[in-house]
Amino acid sequence: MESPQRKYVFSWDLIGDLDRGRPNLGPVTRLEVYRLMQFCFRDIMERELGTEKTDRLFYEAGKLAGAQFYQHVVGPVTGLDNFVKQLQSLLKELGIGIFRVEKAEPEKGSFVFTVSEDLDCSGLPELDYEICVYDEGFIAGLMESFTGVKFKVKEVDCWCTGDRTCRFTVDAIG
Repeated sequence: MESPQRKYVFSWDLIGDLDRGRPNLGPVTRLEVYRLMQFCFRDIMERELGTEKTDRLFYEAGKLAGAQFYQHVVGPVTGLDNFVKQLQSLLKELGIGIFRVEKAEPEKGSFVFTVSEDLDCSGLPELDYEICVYDEGFIAGLMESFTGVKFKVKEVDCWCTGDRTCRFTVDAIG
């Protein structure tokens, strides 16, 4: 049996020609609009699929986005220092967050990154759980694209758990 054709296979072309499409408004929108979309998607998906599957899908979507972001915006770059500097500059310039390296042991494939003023959670009420699953995947996609090695990324501190920065452990797999 033939599998159905997918309608929305991601391509960078889906970003579109923003100069042509938004000549008056430009490429910028308010953070509330991003969060409205994200948390409504999350709500419906969690109702339909459950929390665990929704988290997995958000991680995978973030991972795809991180790989695409590296390919089309960040890279290619050589050297960890250049990668970090480029990422810090772009994430700040694009209003995604303030990226810092707290720990780097590249020979072990182990890192701790922080993102302050994060798109997903900075300013939200405390919820007693981390919510930046998409960001975990985004960082994994960036790191895998930069190094060619698979990584497991886990948020360990979040604005929503009372911290004022999001902290991620980043560890090579295998």
